[in-house]
Order: sequence, then C-alpha cells, then structure tokens
Amino acid sequence: MKRRTLLQGAGAVVANAVAAPALVRAATASTLRFIPQQDLVTLDPVTTFAYITRNHGYMVFDTLYGMDASFRATPQMVDGHRVEADGRRWDLTLRDGLLFHDGTRVLARDCVASLRRWAKRDPFGGSLLEATDELSAPDDRTIRFHLKRPFPLLPIALGKASVPVCAMMPERLAVTDPFQQVPELIGSGPFRFKADERVPGDRTVYTRFEGYVPRKDGPLTWTSGPKVAHYDRVEWRVIGDTSTATSALIAGEADWQEYASHDQLGLLKAAKGVSTRVLDSTGFVTMLRVNHLQPPFNNPAIRRALWGAIDQTSCMQGVVGADNPGLFHVPLGFFCPDTPMASTDGLAPLTTPRDPAQVRADLKAAGYAGETVLLMVPSNSAPLLALGQVAADLLQRVGMNVEVYAVEFNAMLQRRNRKGPVSEGGWSAFVTNWSGTDWLNPAGYIALRGTGETGYAGWATTPRIEALREAWFTAPDEAARAALCRDIQLQAMEDVPYYPLGQYLQPTAYRSGLTGILDGFPTFWNVRPA
Repeated sequence: MKRRTLLQGAGAVVANAVAAPALVRAATASTLRFIPQQDLVTLDPVTTFAYITRNHGYMVFDTLYGMDASFRATPQMVDGHRVEADGRRWDLTLRDGLLFHDGTRVLARDCVASLRRWAKRDPFGGSLLEATDELSAPDDRTIRFHLKRPFPLLPIALGKASVPVCAMMPERLAVTDPFQQVPELIGSGPFRFKADERVPGDRTVYTRFEGYVPRKDGPLTWTSGPKVAHYDRVEWRVIGDTSTATSALIAGEADWQEYASHDQLGLLKAAKGVSTRVLDSTGFVTMLRVNHLQPPFNNPAIRRALWGAIDQTSCMQGVVGADNPGLFHVPLGFFCPDTPMASTDGLAPLTTPRDPAQVRADLKAAGYAGETVLLMVPSNSAPLLALGQVAADLLQRVGMNVEVYAVEFNAMLQRRNRKGPVSEGGWSAFVTNWSGTDWLNPAGYIALRGTGETGYAGWATTPRIEALREAWFTAPDEAARAALCRDIQLQAMEDVPYYPLGQYLQPTAYRSGLTGILDGFPTFWNVRPA
C-alpha cells in the first residue's frame, strides 16, 4: 500500500507558513508557546490513560519518585527510603521544603491519600496495595508501607512514567472518588495550572510556581532530577491541522510542536531556525486488538492462523513512510524493544515470508466462515488512520470479509465498550498505539491482562499469562523477571490477546532558539532560550 499523502506539495506549505494568521502571540523571553498533540480534555491525571493528560499532570503535580533514561526509579519528592523487616516494611521520607500551590505544606498524610486513590486506577499500584497490610503516615514526613510480602519494585511502581500518573495532591482532593475528576488542580509541581485562562479546544496556560524547590541531585532526564523552570509562562495552543501547526512553527509563531508529522519532516528539516529530534526512544508500539467474545476471534485457532497475515514492515511504512526506515522497528513482540524485558523469543510467525494463500487455507481449516470483521479505525489520527488502512488490506488479502469503521477516536471508544455481535452494534477489531513505556513490563500493562470481561476491551481470558504476571512481582532479580517475560511472550503467541504491528518513533520539532529539552515525553522544566 502506498504511503498516504497529506501534503499537496512543499511549496504550498511554505506559502501557508508565510501567510499563516497570528495563531499565537508574539514570542517573549518569558513565555514558551507549545502546540500539543491534541486538546487537553481530561484534567485529572489519575483518571485517564491519555498521554496528553500525563504530560499536563507532570507540570502541575510532582511524584514521590521519578524515572531515568534507564527506566530506574530515582527519588523525587522523597529524600530516600529505608527498608526493614526482611523487605516487608518501607519508610519513605519526604524532603524538606515541599509546598502545594495553595501554600500549604506537603504532608505524608496527603501522599497516603493520593497513593490510595491512584492505586484504584493503576494496575501496578493495585498490585502494590494488594501486597500491603497497612499504608500509613506515622509523622508529617514519613510514608510507611507494612507489606504482606516483599515488594522490591515499590519505587518504580510509584515513579513509573507510564499512565496514569501517581500524582501527589492535598488530602482534601485525594479523597475524591478516583472515577471522578478532582474539583480543582492543586499540585506541588513546578508549574501552576491557570484555570481562569483555559479555553477548551484552544488554550491551556501554566505559570511558574515560585514556591517550588527542585531537588539538588539526580540524573536530569525523563522525570528524574532537578526540575528547574526557566519560563514564567507556558501556553499550550491547540492547532488541530498538522499543516497549519507546521506552518506556525516555521513562521516563528510557535516555539515547539509536540508531534512533527512524518509527512512533513523533510520540510521541517529544511526550514531555517527549526530543529527536529526524537525524544522518546521507546516510541509508540502499535496493535490490532481483537474481540475475544464474538466470532470470528473468539476462536483461538482462527487467531493463531492469522499470524501469517501480519506484515509489520508494511504497517510501519504506512505510518512513517518507506523513506524513513530509521523511524520504525520490527519485529515487535509483546514488550518494548531494547528494554530489559524484551526478547525475540517465539516471534518466528512474524518473521517468515508472508504467504496469503496459505493463511487463507489455514483460516478456512480453523473454522472461518466469512463472518464480517468490523475493524474500527480512528479517523482523526494520521498514524492510526494509516495503520488501519494497511491492517484492513492485510486482512482482506487472506480472505476476511472486512468492514472498516473509521470514526473520531472518542466515538470509537464509545463503540469499543460494546460486547455484543457486530449485527447489534459491536465490533471485531481495532487499531491503536501505546507509548513504549506502557510495555516495559507486565505490571501496568493492561492490554496484556487476561481477566476476561472485567479487563481491557477485547476481554481476553489468559490464565497462564495472569499466573506468570503474578510470579513476575516476586521474582528474585531482573534476570528472573526477564525469563518470565519470555514465557509471557511465548504464551501470548498462543493465546493472541492482540497482534503487535510494529514500533515507530515520533519526532518533535522546535525553534532552534530553544535549549534544554530533555529526553522522554515533553516536559517543561530545564527548557530555556538558547
């Protein structure tokens, strides 16, 4: 399938850049103008898996631990911790000088309430709380975990950079139902949220929190290290059209564009005063998720037969283009490539030559009888729209009766909740992507859970994967955990909770007058004029 074309020619975009309206106000040394990937809809970072809300959350809220570029936990709000009683008691000590944006001190009881709320939404946090006998605040600076059994991964559970954010907030807000948004955003992070200046669909504003005391040490990368804010004000301005956003950046009407469209990379690289870069080496990992409750994918033999149709290279070329081979990685298994839990074990069905005729015969032998496969595709995401087009083509080539349902992402989410057959408004499969940090390990990895109808849409039931996940938490060291993840991957190739479609890297673009942009997802501390 040919690469989709979003531009009618570089000349047209350059002309737009010159003639573009003043989308954002004139640059100043104290204001950073940022174009986010999409509008910020959900403000509470505990209640959603949306990456835009995670990025917003790390501006307003701080976390007890951070995560460095090696995916290790580093102290952030805590000075450190003490482990006693053979690993069953952890005392975390808050560092001095922590204040909330309302001027009150950050106390241990605020953190205990925040941890309890977050753990009800986060799978890793839920596993930690299940292993906890008592979570308490014996004094203003001490957070104490009394554990039923050792839980050596406690710091990374609290400091992981994946969603949802383990955000510390005042106790009065942290007692809010975790399935409802908090009534106001009061954190202790380096920026304040300006609720009075927010215009949904257009603008979100943050100002520097003068009372923030950065930690003095730690590796300055991802969410780790001293968070020093150099800008007095950060404005997120929503520009939904990628060509218009690119034009605004080239014209100097914005300072930073979160997602540089792969189609426009050549234009951006040629533009004077613009730099492009990949911040997150874990990129985006992609999947074709199938419905385990309804035909045809309730049949495990059909799911296994379809492995031979999955062409990850075609999928990734559809997203980044055939001329950007350095921006994708295949084969992709069930863990993020080049991270400690990843391996290539069991991936032979993805790497052998594709034979559509053989897959067609295998599907028929497995029991596929021409049932409609309703494939849901988000129409307002260029990468996912391209991914869906390639996936539909691959399924059709092996004889599946595919109906593509392309709709705006939020509308897709509504239909995704339906468990009935296609004839009653249900669905068969959908394409989506995840940050690679969400596939680092099985702890918070909801797409790999196998809890049936209580789990992630698709509702896979995979008892052995669940048992291996539980064993992972108590494994004695990283080597043992990696061995368990290899077993999980082998079992996933049999159970097929979904089909990995490849990993792609997402560049960002910014004016060359900016310096200090850190690796990871977009964070706004350390960024300053060159």
